[in-house]
Amino acid sequence: MTDASPAEAPSTVRTYLELTKPRIIELLLVTTIPAMFVAANGWPGFGLILVALAGGALSAGGANVINQVYDADIDVLMARTSRRPLPTDRVSLNAAAWFGAILGVAGFLVLTIGANLLTGVLSAVAFIGYLIVYTMLLKRSTTQNIVLGGAAGAVPALIGWAAYTDSLSLTPWIMFAIIFFWTPPHIWALSLKYEDDYRAASIPMLPVVVGEAPTLANILWYSVVTAGITLLLIPVGDLGWIFAGVAIPLSGRSVVLAARLKGNRGRAIPYFLFTNLVLAGVFLAMMIDRLADTPPIGGGQAWVVAGAALVVVGLAGVVFVESRSGMRATGVSVARHTIEITITVAFALTIVTLAWRSLPT
Repeated sequence: MTDASPAEAPSTVRTYLELTKPRIIELLLVTTIPAMFVAANGWPGFGLILVALAGGALSAGGANVINQVYDADIDVLMARTSRRPLPTDRVSLNAAAWFGAILGVAGFLVLTIGANLLTGVLSAVAFIGYLIVYTMLLKRSTTQNIVLGGAAGAVPALIGWAAYTDSLSLTPWIMFAIIFFWTPPHIWALSLKYEDDYRAASIPMLPVVVGEAPTLANILWYSVVTAGITLLLIPVGDLGWIFAGVAIPLSGRSVVLAARLKGNRGRAIPYFLFTNLVLAGVFLAMMIDRLADTPPIGGGQAWVVAGAALVVVGLAGVVFVESRSGMRATGVSVARHTIEITITVAFALTIVTLAWRSLPT
């Protein structure tokens, strides 16, 4: 047997880059940079943008690498992940672990030195949350894995805001909430396609545990909640018609497509792809809105009432679906399942309450 030629064998650099999951990093940075523009009410500065891009990419990439180290035993069982560097022995577990840790530390240092300590701490929280809360504690145990565990993927919005302001306010937390509630329907739609993979690896993704109908119902209700949270950003973030003119149609279309999934599983992947457009569109629209310095729309109470109504309707749907029998993964008690759902509902209602209280009296 002859050795593979350089053209046939992937380069070491390309292999390590693959470990970081660049496509996921791109989506995270799409939510980081616009948050900086809204915080700055315009251009935040080229240097700070570079710091956020570099530090965010390093931190997210490191978390993705360590995630694959921990999940190496199940990645080899799933067709979708079996060709990754670790299942194919292109990189050793030890080398990957060191690589991921170095990236995570580097990301923390870049953000702390280049921006401020709060930004660095937030990146560390996202890093640890993704590994411990999602990967180690939730992913293999509960159907709420991607709901609560997905919070780590929403932290980049906080990072972007903190990088410029060295503080946090309600506006970035609403951005965080948009991503938080966007994530479950996005991932559940994808998991419908790869249900057999998750079943083979004993991962209790929603379709594996409860089947198609409840999964599609939850996709719809979480899409409604996401649309409602998005409306709250208009008055709280003092955004104008550019943001509203993009975010409202995208959010509305997302709800319509989610509703059309019922009885047509084949539409799950088109919906999944469209949700990528929704998230990118909403965040890019807020960035353009601030660059263009469009005046706030006004009518804050009406926007909050409309957003709150959608959130309450969506949450009611989620609670109704989750209260049915058979919604819990094996080994998850009624008490634990109730607590997990309560955390999600309480977070959404807290955001709505704070949005209402933020309005001028």
